[in-house]
Amino acid sequence: MNQQPLAFRMRPTHINDIIGQEHLVGEGKMIRRMVEADRLASMILFGPPGTGKTSLAMAIAKTLNLRVKTLNAVVDKKRDMEIAVEEAKMSGQLVLILDEVHRLDKGKQDFLLPHIESNLITLIGCTTSNPYHSINPAIRSRCHLFEVERLGIDEVKESLYRSMNDEVNGLGSYTIDISDEAIDHFAHSANGDLRAALNGLELAVFSTPVNEENTVVIDLDTAEQCMQKKSFSHDKDGDAHYDVLSAFQKSIRGSDVHASLHYLGRLIEAGDLDSIARRMIVVAYEDIGLANPQAGPRAIAAVEAAERLGFPEARIPLSNAIVELALSPKSNSAYKALDAALHDIRNGKSGDVPKHLKDAHYKGAEKLGRGVEYKYPHNYENGWVNQQYLPDSIKDAIYYSPKKTGKFEKGLSQVYESIENRRK
Repeated sequence: MNQQPLAFRMRPTHINDIIGQEHLVGEGKMIRRMVEADRLASMILFGPPGTGKTSLAMAIAKTLNLRVKTLNAVVDKKRDMEIAVEEAKMSGQLVLILDEVHRLDKGKQDFLLPHIESNLITLIGCTTSNPYHSINPAIRSRCHLFEVERLGIDEVKESLYRSMNDEVNGLGSYTIDISDEAIDHFAHSANGDLRAALNGLELAVFSTPVNEENTVVIDLDTAEQCMQKKSFSHDKDGDAHYDVLSAFQKSIRGSDVHASLHYLGRLIEAGDLDSIARRMIVVAYEDIGLANPQAGPRAIAAVEAAERLGFPEARIPLSNAIVELALSPKSNSAYKALDAALHDIRNGKSGDVPKHLKDAHYKGAEKLGRGVEYKYPHNYENGWVNQQYLPDSIKDAIYYSPKKTGKFEKGLSQVYESIENRRK
């Protein structure tokens, strides 16, 4: 009996057998074009775990009948790479599939670079990290970068059915009666990780006794036990985590309360209260701002309550705050106004402070004309008097443009318009 995992045994041996990744291996797409032209170039495949990066690399090499060596940048030593290069020199071009390529240290990298450049070694690096963040530029600049995407539900199901029908590498030697609900659970709970789905199916088949008809019956309960996890999956330290954080903030900004709560739930499952807190407070001031000024203090209060309570109770104040943030009117007028002012300042548009605004709290200031013509607003009706505050060179600059979202900023806009009309 083959002791290798089902996911390993079911790896495709030709790019035509690859399920999904149509953006890479579909008709007219880049990897397909490379293979059809027999002009394989070094590349880095990046994407979430279980999406088939190494399987895709193996399928590419086998389609072209190229010699393959698989190494791991963490586990394997520089000597292992030297052996690969020696093999390539003796027998011609070699495809080096390098897992965890983002962990390649300087010594190994310096050794491989000239052989990659000469195309003696065709590198196919595989990583779960974003190569723009984690791959050394010297390696990255010599490789094409291809993102491998999570498989869809239907694609995972197709892979599961294929494995159950494959009598050579799969589970085809078993008579399997699997319910639609069980298949759905394997596909959904894997969250695009085909390896997890295949491992779960294999465990279900091997751990379920055959019945009187010599059939393995797999129902939903069996599938749930064998997957041993819910559909949520993301690595707190990986790129997917930052994608969830980004979606979290953008959902609140977009006033989608359902999506906001969904991504909050994913972050809670990851146990990352610090990131939740930071994004909530940023959103309260960046995206809601003057449209609901109390959103900021209330977000901070919710964060403080969550920190005191800890999970699971922390979810309660967080949920209250997220619903309010998502459904609050939105305005970015205040910080955008400041950004506009900073833009002028950083581009040399500042000018001298008008003399009547300069500090006059020292002897001799009056002789210099400092503060002499300053008009004290409280001495005038409604506490306002028309006088110039900006430097002469930018005296007509306009930075703040109020938005009429929310009662508070509507009130500010009325005051603003009244002042602007009185200036004219």
